[in-house]
Amino acid sequence: MAGAEDGPGQQLELDEDEASCCRWGAQHAGARELAALYSPGKRLQEWCSVILCFSLIAHNLVHLLLLARWEHTPLVIVGVVAGALIADFLSGLVHWGADTWGSVELPIVGKAFIRPFREHHIDPTAITRHDFIETNGDNCLVTLLPLLNMAYKFRTHSPEALEQLYPWECFVFCLIIFGTLTNQIHKWSHTYFGLPRWVTLLQDWHVILPRKHHRIHHVSPHETYFCITTGWLNYPLEKIGFWRRLEDLIQGLTGEKPRADDMKWAQKIK
Repeated sequence: MAGAEDGPGQQLELDEDEASCCRWGAQHAGARELAALYSPGKRLQEWCSVILCFSLIAHNLVHLLLLARWEHTPLVIVGVVAGALIADFLSGLVHWGADTWGSVELPIVGKAFIRPFREHHIDPTAITRHDFIETNGDNCLVTLLPLLNMAYKFRTHSPEALEQLYPWECFVFCLIIFGTLTNQIHKWSHTYFGLPRWVTLLQDWHVILPRKHHRIHHVSPHETYFCITTGWLNYPLEKIGFWRRLEDLIQGLTGEKPRADDMKWAQKIK
């Protein structure tokens, strides 16, 4: 994709050994092997997830707009902010988990869900070459259940019950929207030219993940700034050492080393 970033290999923080082993880029041996694992079955799952997800989003949005009242405004604003914060934390938790633990060789989840995270660290620009379906398919799958639950409520609850639930449903809907669009927001954070003006404004205002902010995560060994929806929680979580403490706890309990599988793919040279 024209205008995508050249990759973290150009950052000053890298040492000569990392630069010389071609850790980053589409031509890296590990990146090519991981990209080849993207299967037709996975593509079908993504298509189905995207179609169902956005159909349910449209359905639920219409119902929310029909139920809107001015008196709901303060609680709706609180719900929107809370939804964005929780979506940001959940994006970090999932990102951290998939970056740090597990293996591409794991049954089902390995090739389907862990593989893209391994590829992304070796070839950060790969996400900018993914189309809308590949970018958003997995997140759409995750948000299907809460969207279906919301649609069920709109079909079965009385208007009075929905009136009482309205601020809560707005919170849930905001959380779902931010969660669904997290990978799209992440993709935009790696695209440096050709973005719509409204996207760059949202990035500049830090409503969604800014590009310079996310580059911090792509300094090897990729152990910080995991939140990729808004990025609001990255600094406070880093200040309290949240991810390092969690890694130390898990390593102490299981003996597993963080990011061992990630480095295995990065070190492939053939």
